[in-house]
Amino acid sequence: MTRAARHRRVLYFEEPIFGDGDFLECKVDPSGVVVLTPHVEAGHGPAESQALTAKLLHAYMREHDVRDYVLWVYTPFELPVTAPLFEEGPAPACTVYDCMDELAQFRGAPPELRERERQLFGLADVVFTGGYRIWENKRLQHDNAHPFPSSVEVSHFAQARAGLAEPQDQIGIPGPKLGFYGVIDERFDIDLVREVAARRPEWQFVFLGPVVKISEHDLPRGANIHYLGMKKYTELPAYLAHWDVALLPFARNDATEYISPTKTPEYLAAGVPVVSTNIRDVIRPWGEEDVVRIAVDADEFEAAIEEALAVDNAARQAKADRMLARLSWDRTWAGMEELILEAMTNREMIKGVTNYDDASVNRVTGSNRTSDVARTKDLEAVRVIAPDHASGANVAGVADD
Repeated sequence: MTRAARHRRVLYFEEPIFGDGDFLECKVDPSGVVVLTPHVEAGHGPAESQALTAKLLHAYMREHDVRDYVLWVYTPFELPVTAPLFEEGPAPACTVYDCMDELAQFRGAPPELRERERQLFGLADVVFTGGYRIWENKRLQHDNAHPFPSSVEVSHFAQARAGLAEPQDQIGIPGPKLGFYGVIDERFDIDLVREVAARRPEWQFVFLGPVVKISEHDLPRGANIHYLGMKKYTELPAYLAHWDVALLPFARNDATEYISPTKTPEYLAAGVPVVSTNIRDVIRPWGEEDVVRIAVDADEFEAAIEEALAVDNAARQAKADRMLARLSWDRTWAGMEELILEAMTNREMIKGVTNYDDASVNRVTGSNRTSDVARTKDLEAVRVIAPDHASGANVAGVADD
């Protein structure tokens, strides 16, 4: 979104904060992104809270006369928040579904999530996925789906190679340090970490991030296991700078079947050797290119760490740097923007087609995708507004972080 904000107005609609009264807080990020945070009165059920949030979003869009915009949705669960935009307007010129995870397979996922995703597929003009594994699934549900594996802000994480001062809460931990940052939840292989840490008490395991959906009682414990809590994005390079190996200790379960960890290129940009369990989107391409060491069980995980600590990783890092050069956020945004503009153009052209058969679709769009036409007709039924000049569109995002 920060890349989009260089040339467009970007409104980032956050998840609600529950308290007293209903109002919308507006802040402008230094990047230019306008962050809108709804404050909703506590005590309502999920449906009522979403209805109140939708009312705040709709009022803002009308008050500020936001038109000819791209609606960018990160989670199907928040689809009801966008309902007034489609029903009463101003409707989006293009709808993007940015699918990073198979949320319906996460522990505690609401049962209605799959149905809402089905509805979102019906509204979306283009679908982006956060990796290849999830793209293989979503392309069966939408015929304009495109994979965009995790990009990385190389310059930010490369600061770790410059010898940053070690943070105070980590400086007292002896080496070798093996680190992980991210949400510690059902994707985290607690049995693997517990076993390897017990085998190698001289290795120090450092974990940064919140603990979610895992009981504190179930977490691996030991003198060589350290939980340092949540850290800001800006703080991560300083921690990485003093790790000897970075870890991706993910369990193999429903929640990890489709993940594409953003940490993989971030760790590599920091210049730290990486050891991962056998997650599909880590194996391809990082494992296949012999940049990340892959392990399928505790024995292999231990051996891979031991090797990473013992050998010179310069050649591996040089190959990683060549791969990272192709993963900038600028390049990713350019690819996404091109697909958005193409989808907007196709919709405007299809609106002029009266005979919805394969031949007419092919003449207009160069495609035989009759489902595109069906989806466009549904969108027109909810008064979708196509812009006169697609390149001048705004971007509005609905997110659930």
